[in-house]
Amino acid sequence: MDAPNRRKSARTVQKPVSYQQDPIVSVGSTGSGKRKRGGDPTDVDIDADPLGEETSSDDNESDPDEEELKEQRRRAPKVKRPQSKPAAKKPKTARPATTNLAMRPATNGVKKPTKPRKPRAKQNATDPDETGLYADVFSQRQSTDEVAAEWLSRYDDHNANAMCELVNFVLRCTGCDLQVDVHDIDDPDNVPNKLTDLQEEFQSQKITDYPLISKARNTTFSRAVMTEFFQSLVTSAHAKGLLYSDVALLENIQVWVTTMSSSGIRPFRHTATVISLAIASSLCGLMRDIVDNIATTTRQKDSERKKKSVNKGRVSALQTKVDEMEKKKDMVESGLKDIFDTVFIHRYRDVDPKVRADCSMALGSWIATCPDIFFEGQYLRYLGWVLSDVSAPTRAEVVKQLLRLYKNKDNVGRLRAFTEKFRSRMIEMATQDAEPTIRASAVELLDMIREVGLLEPDDVDTIGKLIFDSEPRVRKAVAGFFAENISDLFESTVEELGGEEVLDEALGDGSEDDHDNPRKSWLKLKCLAEVLQSYDSNGDTESQAGDRPIDDGVVSTVLETRYAMAAQSICEGVPEVKEWETVAGYLLYDHSSTLQSYDGDDPQTAFKVRCQLSEKEEKLLLEILNAAVKLRLTDAIESETDKKGKKTKARKDESREIQESIATHLAQVIPKLLGKFGSNPSTASTVLRLEHVLDLEIFQELRQDSTEFASLLDDINKQFLTHADHGVLAEARTALLHARSHEDLEEVTDAKVQELWEDTISTLRELTKANPSEFTSLANTVERISNLASISDCIVLFEDEPRTSTQATSAAGSTRVVDILVEIIKVYGNDEDAESASLVSSTMKSLLFYNMWIVRSLREKIELNEHIEDVPDYDNFSAAIQGIISSRHKLDDVRLGAIGTLLDLYTTYATLRHLLQPSGEKGASSSARDAVASLVLGLPQRVQDMILDSFLAAEKAYAQKAKRILDSPSEDDPPDDPDSEPEDSSDDEDDDDDEEKERRSQHRQHELLVTEKRLCEFTGKIVLAILGQVLDASGPKKGKLRKRLLRNKTRLGSNFKEVLGYLEEAKPKRPRAKATAAVRAAGNNKGAEKSKSIVTEEEDEDEEQNEVEDVVEYEVEDLEKRELLEDLGEERAEEEIASANDAAGRDEDEDDIIGD
Repeated sequence: MDAPNRRKSARTVQKPVSYQQDPIVSVGSTGSGKRKRGGDPTDVDIDADPLGEETSSDDNESDPDEEELKEQRRRAPKVKRPQSKPAAKKPKTARPATTNLAMRPATNGVKKPTKPRKPRAKQNATDPDETGLYADVFSQRQSTDEVAAEWLSRYDDHNANAMCELVNFVLRCTGCDLQVDVHDIDDPDNVPNKLTDLQEEFQSQKITDYPLISKARNTTFSRAVMTEFFQSLVTSAHAKGLLYSDVALLENIQVWVTTMSSSGIRPFRHTATVISLAIASSLCGLMRDIVDNIATTTRQKDSERKKKSVNKGRVSALQTKVDEMEKKKDMVESGLKDIFDTVFIHRYRDVDPKVRADCSMALGSWIATCPDIFFEGQYLRYLGWVLSDVSAPTRAEVVKQLLRLYKNKDNVGRLRAFTEKFRSRMIEMATQDAEPTIRASAVELLDMIREVGLLEPDDVDTIGKLIFDSEPRVRKAVAGFFAENISDLFESTVEELGGEEVLDEALGDGSEDDHDNPRKSWLKLKCLAEVLQSYDSNGDTESQAGDRPIDDGVVSTVLETRYAMAAQSICEGVPEVKEWETVAGYLLYDHSSTLQSYDGDDPQTAFKVRCQLSEKEEKLLLEILNAAVKLRLTDAIESETDKKGKKTKARKDESREIQESIATHLAQVIPKLLGKFGSNPSTASTVLRLEHVLDLEIFQELRQDSTEFASLLDDINKQFLTHADHGVLAEARTALLHARSHEDLEEVTDAKVQELWEDTISTLRELTKANPSEFTSLANTVERISNLASISDCIVLFEDEPRTSTQATSAAGSTRVVDILVEIIKVYGNDEDAESASLVSSTMKSLLFYNMWIVRSLREKIELNEHIEDVPDYDNFSAAIQGIISSRHKLDDVRLGAIGTLLDLYTTYATLRHLLQPSGEKGASSSARDAVASLVLGLPQRVQDMILDSFLAAEKAYAQKAKRILDSPSEDDPPDDPDSEPEDSSDDEDDDDDEEKERRSQHRQHELLVTEKRLCEFTGKIVLAILGQVLDASGPKKGKLRKRLLRNKTRLGSNFKEVLGYLEEAKPKRPRAKATAAVRAAGNNKGAEKSKSIVTEEEDEDEEQNEVEDVVEYEVEDLEKRELLEDLGEERAEEEIASANDAAGRDEDEDDIIGD
């Protein structure tokens, strides 16, 4: 009785007595009523735990239970305001003992509003349709345990009425407002007929949405609350003993729910399945607890029997308790198997993928919760079968559950047979599944299987090859798997060399900063290179580069980046790779002297011999070096910001120091790497890429003079002049462009670029002495000129005459570089060999860049109002290109390249059209406008016809390869060329084996991609020329080319459609916007009606078309910024609006998108 007296005394002394007395009175009054419904003394003990420091074990009647506290908290808002006043905190310092006691109800009242489910109660209270058990469950004014306890109390009073209420609750959860009555409950044999009547009536309402899948925000339904209620119902029935004393309780529930789970109506079937699975999950929890209690009680009984003086009464009581729990276990197990046999077996293969996913999730939970029953092959096989489900979310759910099982190492023995049976399917999912997320999860699953030794070596290699996969998520997932393979190979190699102790003794204790001498990490890098080489199935593709078409960027891009993408993932998985200085030192080490002094008994020499790299392995490690340097720089930059996104001075200084160290070391390493690997084009291009990441600003700060940087540029120039490989020239060009981007080093770089110009132009003039044996050198020189012209102004160099004239120069026909290049096109343009085609292509690129620099110079002069002395002339260049177009086949690569160059040439000069407007607006003089007018020209109709012929041939070629049907040709279309039809070799594949068929399939896929790329690029140049009024702008055939391009817009894929979207949607959108703006400015009634009609017309368009128009409107403005379009006049605007309305009235077929 001391505890009540202390509390009473405290309340008497406490100042705010009236404030805390009301809640106590309300708790007392509410508690008596609640206790009558509770009925279970165990509930009282559990509810008393949260109030342990305030309650007394001697006086349970005076302690508030959980329900009384909830009633108290509902009234708490009335007294919350006084708590928040500063005055309420003052007694806390004066009398801490009594203040804590007085503030206890206030603290409980403050915590309740922090629960996220509170706002839903307000919403439910305003919905008159939510009554009865449905309102009690989803209003969340009470917990699901309390609602379940109240329902069980009503079940004790009248089980039929309570069961009727529960069945109607299930029907309401399905979205059905129909109900059953007590007579239906009393006749369980008529349940199928009654549900059939309900289904027919519900189906007549044609309701497609139901609460379980509804995304409506105003709904009060919650799947989590529904499943929690049924789990609470089972748990409460178990605690009360009703689950075992009244077997009809669970049976009656299952009669209705199981019958509904086989319904043909999806809302009934899905909801009932979820409820059955929730009940089974709750039964699994009970089974686990019962099994644990049986084990504990059995141990107690055995311990009692082993005592010297055995208490037979206690032993008998414990045995009786064990027997009772065994009976409960049998009943729960029977209920579980009944749900599995009547619901799960039928619904795991349901037509609805959501139902199948729910079944897979539930089975995984059952296996983990109750392994004694469900962790058997007869249940695990269902997860294996669902691995082949057609639905991606279902497959993802199964993989998730398997990850959960394999994560526990104790389950390996039970999973061995399952793994053997379904391992091939899991590997297939990791390598070929349509969803990248599932592939990544499958790789993670297989990594766990590999850790326990259940994966075959061939399977390990199959998964390891995914390091070259094109999907980033897959590469990231396989990085750990791949790293473990490298570690296993490294450990076995160390054992072959005598073990770690022998190697440590042979290599000695080297300094951490000494990256040039052998160290143990070199052996791991060697293992990495060997594995990558073995996994690279496309290693021989580089030898086939000569068979590629001109300007084929598809294959070259993939081959250049696949190693880099793999290296990025490897850097994240193999720690040794992150030390890029070690990788560089390993590559620069000279192994030539190792073989000469090789002694089989010397561990150090054996180590060096084992670490020797092949040419292919060196190339792979160079790619890894590039990725490691980039990753280190990225980490250094990201380290400047802490987790809160703030940058501190200490972090900045540390990051700056790392970047300086990398720049210093990299500037020393690059020349050494070029000296060793510069002779091989494949390795030279990889080394040159290292210059792209060199921070020149830091480099300049560390080196006051530019001597070292000039030496680096000399090495780059040497690579540029000694190689003819496209990759090396492109990387050297990019390196020079990167060097010119830094203002302080621009002067040094320009001097080096000027040296390159002098060497190449001098070589060009020497090679044009009509010596046929020097053809290869001529082609290489012109290729270098095209790369230089893309980064450096070449106008003066191309137009200047040489200082001295010789007989050899006069024999060449001209001394200007531009004339020499035009003559090369005329001489070699009609040759059919590949070498001549490459030479002509490089020459056209060089002259195109030359004209682009001219246009840039003209624009700058006009903006500065400078006088234009000489007007450029590109007629000779244009005539030479037209000669190639007229003499070659429609789909010839050189012809297509010539057409693209010609269109780019005229379109580039078309950007000067805006300078033709009056001088008052732009400030251009009359002479300047005359000069520009002579340059802005359209292509002759004869050339336009040849361009259309090539377009039709390219369109037809892609349609045949992609097996698409084109629109019927019109009378204006030229006749088909039978020679342009590609050969179909599908008939020759019947006798080929599977490997040959796979190779042919990949070859066809590659050809299809190349053909589509060629068509889209070619069409894009035509579209730009039309927008720039170079094509289809005048003459009797005006507008016909545009119309012909749009004929098959929706028949040749989404890429082709997007290219033509610029042409169809661009111009009609802008006049409409201008008209709307003009109407708004007018403000009269007539204009307002017109504006309204325009808005109405726009609203009638579908959502996809609106999105396309929004994108196109932005792109039109971008084109106008590039000065490819001119403003439209009033008459032209009306014509465009009319044509847009006509086009909008036609229905066009949309392309199918194949997902899986």
